[in-house]
Amino acid sequence: MKKLFILSALAAFLFSCSGGSDTGVPSEEPVQEEVAQNTTEVVMVAEPVFNIVTNMGTIKVKLYEDTPLHKENFCKLVESNFYNGIKFHRIIKGFMIQVGDPNTKDPNASPKQYGFGGPGYTIPAEILPNHTHIKGALCAARKGDAANPAKESNGSQIYLVQDAAGCAQLDGEYTIFGETIEGLDVIDRIASVPTGERDLPVNDIIIEKIEQVLPETPAETPAETQPNAQ
Repeated sequence: MKKLFILSALAAFLFSCSGGSDTGVPSEEPVQEEVAQNTTEVVMVAEPVFNIVTNMGTIKVKLYEDTPLHKENFCKLVESNFYNGIKFHRIIKGFMIQVGDPNTKDPNASPKQYGFGGPGYTIPAEILPNHTHIKGALCAARKGDAANPAKESNGSQIYLVQDAAGCAQLDGEYTIFGETIEGLDVIDRIASVPTGERDLPVNDIIIEKIEQVLPETPAETPAETQPNAQ
């Protein structure tokens, strides 16, 4: 019971920080960041697959078809290279790893600002009972209920579940829009790095790039050779 209480408190603090809160933290503002000149083409399919390439390994995720708003938003951010160079700003072993704040790419930003940034918009909640916080679940962070009763998601901050039991109390509270299909060991490695104040990693853990994994096209079977008519 004591562990559950601690994790619940951590969850409330953690996700209320995603873009602002009701505790005097500035609310979300449009990101003052230049749009990347080079874009990455994303092919829209029912359940697109992406490699999240970090400096500690690659995590392959699949997006769900039944959370289309979050799927389309993630694809849009990948196309604009939004996540390239972003740091994981909160890591809690036995819980989750969080990333997606553009403040972490700003050399003039203080680490105390990490966790409060986003693209300047939110996404309506797509909380579905068939998606739970399994290990490797890809989820959207958000402000706490006091400032965000509709449970709308931050436009860019995401978290990956490292421990299903530790995140079970978040079911029904946050949008889950994908899952890890390869690289659970990478999530575990990232979750195990030393952290300091505000659960910030001591050494930078960075998303180097996110790239789509396109489905393989089946090879065409040569047509059977018909015998010549006699």
